[in-house]
Amino acid sequence: MGMKGKEIVHRAGLNVRELIHALNKAYCDEWLAYYQYWIGAKVVSGMAASRLIAEMEEHAAEELEHAGMLAKRILELGGTPVLSPKEWYKESTCGYLVPEDEDSKAILAQNLQGERCAIEVYNKLLEMVKDKDLLTAHVLRKILQDEVEHEQDLEDIGLDMKYITADCGCAG
Repeated sequence: MGMKGKEIVHRAGLNVRELIHALNKAYCDEWLAYYQYWIGAKVVSGMAASRLIAEMEEHAAEELEHAGMLAKRILELGGTPVLSPKEWYKESTCGYLVPEDEDSKAILAQNLQGERCAIEVYNKLLEMVKDKDLLTAHVLRKILQDEVEHEQDLEDIGLDMKYITADCGCAG
């Protein structure tokens, strides 16, 4: 971002260092979410696994896109995205849930937990920049919209899994 763009953010009363730090935390969340979806799609088994795999692969690609958007904005603000994967877990707000139980219900629950955390993170970030940094707000709104859609996608699969369980008389 050019000098005038940075000046606008400073004049709006934002602490740019704090903003960069908060964006970096979200950036780390996105990398961990990407990996959680990616590896989950490889190991998931059980009811609705094929539908869940397709959804997780799509979500993984979108989480990676979010990381790119955040990295670009961090750089525009004069910061540096977290450079070491070792630091992602330390800086992350939402963390990473190891898919130790490969059953589709467990993987689904972990991913729902991650999406709900992400929604909270982006809501708070939007409050931070609201009416102060329209460019960052635009990026954050786009990501928040995707995260809300991800939550809905996963909830829909969960509902379908319950219906499948009820219809077939299987233990659920």
